[in-house]
Amino acid sequence: MRASLFISMMAGGLMMASAATGNTPTASISQFAGLERYTNGSQRPSAPRPWQYQADDGTYYLQLSAGGKKIVKYETKTGKEIETLFDVDNTRETTLPSIEGFEISRDGRKIMVYTDQKMIYRHSTDAVYYVYDCHSRTLKPLSDKYERQRMPLMSPDGRIVAFVGNDNNIHLRKMDYWTEVDVTTDGAVNQTINGVPDWVYEEEFSTDCSMAWAPDNLTLSFLKYDESQVPLYSMTLFEGACNPMTQYALYPGQFTYKYPVAGEPNSKVTLHSYDVETRKVKDIELPDSRIEYIPRITYGPTAEQLMVVTLNREQTRMELYSVNPKSTVSRSILVEEHKAWLSTATYEDIYYGPDFMVVTSSRTGYDHLYQYSYTGQLQATITSGNWDVTAYYGYNAQQGLHYFQSTATGAINRVVSSIDRKGKMTHLTPEQGYARATFAPGMNYYIVNYNSTSTPNTFTLYAAGQSKALRTLEDNADYKRNWAGEPQREFFTMTSQGVTLNGYMLKPNGFDPSRKYPVIMYQYSGPGSQQVLNQWSVSWMNYYVSQGYIIACVDGRGTGGRGREFMDVVYKRLGYYETIDQVAAANYMASLPYVDASRIGIHGWSYGGYETLMAASATDSPYAAAVAVAPVTDWRYYDTIYAERYMLTPQQNADGYFQSAPLNVVNRVRCPLLIMTGTADDNVHYLNTVQYVAKCEDAGRWIDMLIFPNMNHFINGCNSQTVVYARMLAYFNQQMK
Repeated sequence: MRASLFISMMAGGLMMASAATGNTPTASISQFAGLERYTNGSQRPSAPRPWQYQADDGTYYLQLSAGGKKIVKYETKTGKEIETLFDVDNTRETTLPSIEGFEISRDGRKIMVYTDQKMIYRHSTDAVYYVYDCHSRTLKPLSDKYERQRMPLMSPDGRIVAFVGNDNNIHLRKMDYWTEVDVTTDGAVNQTINGVPDWVYEEEFSTDCSMAWAPDNLTLSFLKYDESQVPLYSMTLFEGACNPMTQYALYPGQFTYKYPVAGEPNSKVTLHSYDVETRKVKDIELPDSRIEYIPRITYGPTAEQLMVVTLNREQTRMELYSVNPKSTVSRSILVEEHKAWLSTATYEDIYYGPDFMVVTSSRTGYDHLYQYSYTGQLQATITSGNWDVTAYYGYNAQQGLHYFQSTATGAINRVVSSIDRKGKMTHLTPEQGYARATFAPGMNYYIVNYNSTSTPNTFTLYAAGQSKALRTLEDNADYKRNWAGEPQREFFTMTSQGVTLNGYMLKPNGFDPSRKYPVIMYQYSGPGSQQVLNQWSVSWMNYYVSQGYIIACVDGRGTGGRGREFMDVVYKRLGYYETIDQVAAANYMASLPYVDASRIGIHGWSYGGYETLMAASATDSPYAAAVAVAPVTDWRYYDTIYAERYMLTPQQNADGYFQSAPLNVVNRVRCPLLIMTGTADDNVHYLNTVQYVAKCEDAGRWIDMLIFPNMNHFINGCNSQTVVYARMLAYFNQQMK
């Protein structure tokens, strides 16, 4: 659940214009006048439309016009429009009303465009793709055989596109003679997948493509997922009312897919290479029986250097191989291990430059950057200190500078910095606040996205090595005026078992310290996550404080930005220290003179929903009410990669799983409890809630529950999130009178 179980409540936040009253049959969102303002996206700052650089030097970029009709070329420095490269009203052979996105080849001669993009799971999509020849203006469907395609991948020279069809096979479109070739033929739904990941890889390894082109364009390497031994999981589908599925009006349907829960078999993942000239597929064997996962394959600087990242099932050991796809010979060049789980950046974010690699390691207790040769020799320790590198952007060879994001100015901040060969670090963004950067491929231009509790997001373009901005892309000045006067986060620290924790409060405008306010504790609490950050936010919290609540959030032990010791303490016993810290946070709030200690509630979504149940189950629970959305109720129900990363398998850690399961302590919940969940959540299954309710009823207890038919983990269809936050506010109003 990293990204997978992390849901930013800011993104879907609401603000209610009046308090709900009661839990009556007539309760509805109509009680909350003005609610829609906070559900239509207007509470989120604007961002520039996405663009793609035309070439590595970053001199020009391409952008899709607002109506999806044109692809326009601009000069990066000035933003001056240069020319239109694609116009739906000026194509030959095929005509489209508009497009939804595009990708240009490295040589600028071909543009791949797509329409009708549809979600597969929470992150993956397929679409109908076309190839546009910039010289002849011809526009042709990418495939003649497959109506929809997944993850089309252009060869470096732009002459071939590899893609996956609905048959789970890889196919090639060779554009020189416009032929279509099959790379694999053994694909089958719920059996074998070629070239794209299975559900759990997509969700937990943040990947949607399992193919890589060699730099010489002659070899396509790919992963094959044999999921035949992975147990099937079925979700019931109903007609519903939001985008109704009328085929299920009288008899429910089912969606069935492969989902490996903790301790069950994963897909067997194997590595292969395809020779474009001979049309032969080779199997590549890796020489270690401990390999369970292959999270990434990427080519290094030559066609003989396919870099293959592997993990053991416990995710405590990464081994990096350099493989020659033609000879199939592999060589181990780097091993990284940790006593608990490895940082995901260690195996997901390796940088492969022309002359060296950059690897993230927490070997000193903090995530830092290390430079290695392609033979596995450590060449340099790039960063060091009692702070974490949180993103590596790349290396500018001309300047001799590495660029990265870190917590060097404090755990609640993110600063973008450069560091030279002598170790001199220069901060490129303000030390207080939250900044991230997006670089051109050649590292000579970058866009900074900066915000803080008092400043909405600003997007500014810079040339590498220059402190003066080239231009501001978006300052959100109008947005800032529209939301002026909103309460801002106030940061504080407190201690739990002698450990200092970071927190923030959101207080009502016109706060009166002589009054007694009710409090809602919001948290996520998952390993490596952070909620207490110096960031701009307008969300559901803002309305709640306008209704007389204080919102408080504390990042307990296990969360990120503070090194591995702070995080690793939760290993193999999720929910234990997090609960101690959340209860301590609630008690801290209760000790404040302006807090009504008898009216403290707790809320969270996903992992936060899980921790809401754990905290409400604590023997010293101080809560007057609790609201959990999409909660895990037993880690045995969650997927292998996430659950086992922190808990090992149920076979290895039976007691840890038992102690960490809220459904084993339902009899300890003393406060009113509301659970909300979607019935078609492919991530945290509805089963979690059903089993929790069953345990409660078996113990002669009951809870309040609101289900969202056919909704996924985000519960974001139609006006469903409006209902989530309206119902939650009504519940706290009712239970914390």
